[in-house]
Amino acid sequence: MELYLDTADVSAVKRLARVLPLQGVTTNPSTLAKEGKPLWEVLPALRDALGGAGKLFTQVLANDAERIVSEAMMLTERISGVIIEIPATGEGLAAIKKLKTMNIPTLGTAVYGAGQGLLAAAAGAEYVSPYVDRMDAQGGNGIVVVRELQQLLALHVPGAKVLATSFRTPRQVLDCLLTGCQAVTLPVDVAEQFFNVPAVQAAVETFEQDWQAAFGALTLGQ
Repeated sequence: MELYLDTADVSAVKRLARVLPLQGVTTNPSTLAKEGKPLWEVLPALRDALGGAGKLFTQVLANDAERIVSEAMMLTERISGVIIEIPATGEGLAAIKKLKTMNIPTLGTAVYGAGQGLLAAAAGAEYVSPYVDRMDAQGGNGIVVVRELQQLLALHVPGAKVLATSFRTPRQVLDCLLTGCQAVTLPVDVAEQFFNVPAVQAAVETFEQDWQAAFGALTLGQ
């Protein structure tokens, strides 16, 4: 399993990188805009927050293939090792094909169907990102799409990976992983819900109170 954080919040990445087995960070224009800082400042800071290692994903803004390729080239020249996120539109697929010949790694994003994701992978994207909760919100079934896409890639483009995104609950994440999905990227609040559980904290406090009552201190003693 590859686990990523879907955020441009440097402080959150620093905090959670200490706790979670993160492989990197995914960003998009919305998360970057929320930070209100220049792209060229935020991306290196995110890499530093990961300890100088890990994968870093960022998205182009252009809508036509020629400009997508141009932006991808600029990003890879200025940010070493970055993986370029490209919406899996017609123009996006054309750009992914071109970038594949240039050995620039890509992720096909904004995927709302298994066929769309398969085409992105076949065009050369190393990762494909289905939007799980957004599909659910539109009356679809995000987990079913992930399952179908995972099967299609295994059969036809085994070198590509599903990197599922758009989660609202930990249950959605687990259901995704149970389909065989190889990678997920989580919003900070969903990631924290996995271990910030009120019932667990209550249990820890009970352990401490019982020990304190019996031994008078919260130490194991000599």
